[in-house]
Amino acid sequence: MRTTRNVDYVIVGGGVAGLRAAIGLAPAGRVLVLTKAEPAESNTGYAQGGIAAAMGDDDSPALHAADTIRAGDGLCDEAAVRVLVEHGPQYVRELMAWGARFDLAADGRPALGREAAHSVRRVLHAGDATGREIGRVLWERVRALSSVDTIDHALVTGVLVDSGLAGGVRYFDAAGSGHEVRARATLLATGGAGQVFSETTNPAVATGDGIAFGFDAGARVADLEFVQFHPTALNRAGAPRFLISEALRGEGARLVNVRGDPFMTRYHPDGDLAPRDVVARSIVRESEASGGPVSLTLAHLDADFVKRRFPTIAAMCAQIGLDLARDLIPVGPAAHYIMGGVDTDVWGRTSLPGLFAAGEVACTGLHGANRLASNSLLEGLVFGARAALAMQEPPRAGALGSDRVMADRSWRMAHGTDGGDHQPDAMSHQPLAIASVRDLMWRSVGLFRTREGLTAAVETLDRASVPASPATVDEWRLHNLVTVARLVARAACRREESRGGHFRADFPARDDLHWKIHVVDQHYG
Repeated sequence: MRTTRNVDYVIVGGGVAGLRAAIGLAPAGRVLVLTKAEPAESNTGYAQGGIAAAMGDDDSPALHAADTIRAGDGLCDEAAVRVLVEHGPQYVRELMAWGARFDLAADGRPALGREAAHSVRRVLHAGDATGREIGRVLWERVRALSSVDTIDHALVTGVLVDSGLAGGVRYFDAAGSGHEVRARATLLATGGAGQVFSETTNPAVATGDGIAFGFDAGARVADLEFVQFHPTALNRAGAPRFLISEALRGEGARLVNVRGDPFMTRYHPDGDLAPRDVVARSIVRESEASGGPVSLTLAHLDADFVKRRFPTIAAMCAQIGLDLARDLIPVGPAAHYIMGGVDTDVWGRTSLPGLFAAGEVACTGLHGANRLASNSLLEGLVFGARAALAMQEPPRAGALGSDRVMADRSWRMAHGTDGGDHQPDAMSHQPLAIASVRDLMWRSVGLFRTREGLTAAVETLDRASVPASPATVDEWRLHNLVTVARLVARAACRREESRGGHFRADFPARDDLHWKIHVVDQHYG
């Protein structure tokens, strides 16, 4: 039997964006936060490097904006960038006032690290577990709020829509029972979609559910071809693909080939601190050219400093018999972050009144084609807070950017997807397991993309046998994963250029004449 609960606001997701929104909404009414697993199990908790904000004497919001725009490879929404860099420092100071324990310099001010594509040191950090520290502070604050309730192990399956207005969500509880939550405003803060790929730094919960919810409900999604593959995940057979933070290279770690030679300056003038998409592809090319693995070395740095600065990574390496300060650490790319998502304005409003999105699940256009390192935690903080303010206003659709272009419907019709994206008669009912979807996406929609591989992936996903009306937890998981995979693969097939995280081997050049646009998709159920 399905139960119904009424609240003022419902938030799906317990990462930085969802928690900051909950704090902002608490004085305005009853708030319910639904988390998919344990409270700390989100991409926030896995963010190692830090949070970027213009707080140093040699920094400014304008310089932070310039670095963000340069990393975004010509596709950043500059209004969204301005919101991030201008409001970011105040929200970081707020975190510090709430008790966030960032590492401090000798003068008592926050110690600032440097990461790829940043022109100055601007990354605040708490060792190499910054996300975990921010999550701790936000969860402590949320738990003290009497107007905020949380339910863990809640698998949300969709947004409730009535007469063109979002009015809450459906979910399964930990026992598999179905429930509905009715709310005047709904926030998707579900994080990323790294688990759509077989090789990823993301936790198991990052399956892109919020993108699927938004799309199924009729909200626009945008820029889903732009997936960031982090260049340095541990690449050792039999070991988990845990993240080896970019902050190591910011402190002087070097990428070397099988002969022990540094190589990145042959691929980009910024060397080891080139943009992530460049470093990721360079690692693959160097490994192929040299016939052996690529590794990260910190052996030329002070061993005590390395272990003091990166205790979490050092401990993870020690568990598999590697000394971070002395050994070569084998690394390779893995899916890390999705720049696209549910299309929103700078207040988190989507094209569906009453539905909001913030954090990695959202696409404000902030990151363009490639996210600048350590902007993600700041994004969740800033846009989560702004969404909370907008959610208290009467529902209306977001004022989405004029540079958004609706996907060509003739293209969609040619691939059997004209508005009937989830109709069973559009498919030949070919069984496709979750592991097969993830493997297909890594092989055909990964670092190096071609029309042949992308077309084959789209056709395979379009033929996948996915229940039109899922009834169980497992059916919903497959439904959401396939929905997001299809959207990413189609978007990648459509964009015939290379830009940021999207690289087409058959269209290797950036094409501003035809493709300096954000392309959106929308499901017309």
